[in-house]
Amino acid sequence: MIEIWSKPQCIFCDRAEALCKLKKLEYKKFMLDIDFSREELQDKFPEARTFPQITMDGVYIGGYTELEKHLG
Repeated sequence: MIEIWSKPQCIFCDRAEALCKLKKLEYKKFMLDIDFSREELQDKFPEARTFPQITMDGVYIGGYTELEKHLG
């Protein structure tokens, strides 16, 4: 299961979601200020400075570029 921690109007968040759909992968998208706060994001991903933040099966992947490389 891929988890995408996203924010509104984020092109790379949208690309991550589109990539999951294209590859027919199960994913869940969490939206800033709806599903989590900035504080919760910092607790979960202390090094995060950009969106999206992505995990796969509970393992931290990184952002969109890292997801794309990971999925090949």
